[in-house]
Amino acid sequence: MRPPGEIFALSREFLAGFAHAVTFLTTLPIAKPSCNAGRLANAAWAFPLVGAGIGAVAGFIFLLAQVLRLGDWLAALLAVLAGIALTGALHEDGLADTADGLIGGRDRDHALAIMRDSRQGTFGVLAIVLSVLMRAAALVNIGDPVHAVLALISAHAASRAVLPVAMRVMRPARADGLGASAGQPRAAFAVFAGTMGILISLAALGPQRGAIALGILGAGVFGAGLLAQRRIGGYTGDILGAFQQIGEIAMLLTAAAR
Repeated sequence: MRPPGEIFALSREFLAGFAHAVTFLTTLPIAKPSCNAGRLANAAWAFPLVGAGIGAVAGFIFLLAQVLRLGDWLAALLAVLAGIALTGALHEDGLADTADGLIGGRDRDHALAIMRDSRQGTFGVLAIVLSVLMRAAALVNIGDPVHAVLALISAHAASRAVLPVAMRVMRPARADGLGASAGQPRAAFAVFAGTMGILISLAALGPQRGAIALGILGAGVFGAGLLAQRRIGGYTGDILGAFQQIGEIAMLLTAAAR
């Protein structure tokens, strides 16, 4: 049995990790922002739990809009926008930069230079618009409000659970930037995050639909990872944001499939 002092120290470490995950993934200033090597990596285990919370907030907005009889499309758009507002458009920005860089870049260096540029190009704007519309359309097509809320929770959780796994199996594309400074999660943290994402999805969507959704998510992120590896030699913070967006869209579209 562990001594009380060691248990207390471990509890503080996990609470600090959770606080850093909340601070990084949302606009809530729970802890002092930091991307020092190891700090964010040690918080990676909490990504799906924070994601589930973000999905719950978006789901609450969806239900509230339904209660107010604002209509399915407006409720869906408000739910998507609530998630964007809560995260400060962190992943949408990554998706846009990834689309501009990987599609518009002539070679590796040009693609990385484009992804560093804070300005959005045509491909980036189109990617964000399509992402918002597909997610909203999926929520409208799900029909039942309760099922839509469960889909949001699973989508936000699973799409962030894949990030520690990607950080573990891929290499940063450059020596500086968020991808490199975040550090590499421990194998146990990546496994825990992935397991939590799977369990939340299976519980929220049901075993069959949840498994299908996770399979499509995995295929989408794997394909995007291969493209990133081929074009720039690894991942960046923007690439991770694109992974999250691909995963969230895949989960919601699968949940909406008839």
